[in-house]
Amino acid sequence: MTDHSIAAQHHATFESIRHVDAQGNEFWLARQLASVLDYSQYRHFQPVIERAKEACRNSAQPVGDHIEDVLTMVDIGSGAKRQVEDFRLSRYACYLIVQNGDPSKAVIANGQTYFALQTRRQELADTAKFAQLSEDDKRLAIRNELAAHNKYPAAAAKDAGVATPLDYAIFQDHGYKGLYGGLGHRAIHARKDLKDNQKILDHMGSTELAANLFRATQTEEKLRRDQVQGKGQANATHYSVGRKVRQTIAELGGTMPEDLPKPDTSIAQLTAAQKKLEKAKSKK
Repeated sequence: MTDHSIAAQHHATFESIRHVDAQGNEFWLARQLASVLDYSQYRHFQPVIERAKEACRNSAQPVGDHIEDVLTMVDIGSGAKRQVEDFRLSRYACYLIVQNGDPSKAVIANGQTYFALQTRRQELADTAKFAQLSEDDKRLAIRNELAAHNKYPAAAAKDAGVATPLDYAIFQDHGYKGLYGGLGHRAIHARKDLKDNQKILDHMGSTELAANLFRATQTEEKLRRDQVQGKGQANATHYSVGRKVRQTIAELGGTMPEDLPKPDTSIAQLTAAQKKLEKAKSKK
């Protein structure tokens, strides 16, 4: 059998054990995946799942969103079945699992290719869907993602020695100064002509929010990857990442974040309008 036919066979096998729930969400079951990946006993597969969980955590992804404890039924002979512990796996979880497998096995190597390609296709599909959103919807989506993600660089900064609220405020200011050409939080707040109780992130367009999200995600990764220690080093890292994002914007011919226009409506106003619309729909 040729390499191409083996790959095609394994592609079909991975697709054959793919499930779709009532909401249209795809998933795989760990016990079925273990069998496909040539693990003779499920207990030998469990350490691979644990490594995938750790990789998920290190990628700042909620483990529960990708690897969920479930109960499934298995045959025990003579038509009888019993309930056993299992895991419901997302495509991303499967990708992490095969990445932790033995690449010398053809099925593992093809699994790595399959899940990498399928994950990338999903990313492209999500990108296409995102491009079709209105500017307000893009702002809401990025702001929500930024709010959810900000706890990860905060945790990484804490591990590096950024301990107190004041330390963290200074740490954040270094990131802003790198991205905004020397402008810190207060200067950006003043430039946007905001009131004391208004947050700068709630008065940014989608492009500006995206730049700040990229700054946050890359800072968290660099702090952990470089095992940064000490407040000074953490601050310098945040500044350098912000400056690098700014440099990239300049190289692409983009508008500097401090020069981007302030939207007419805040995130709070958009959220309120969205809730009002959802409430009206629920009454129909």
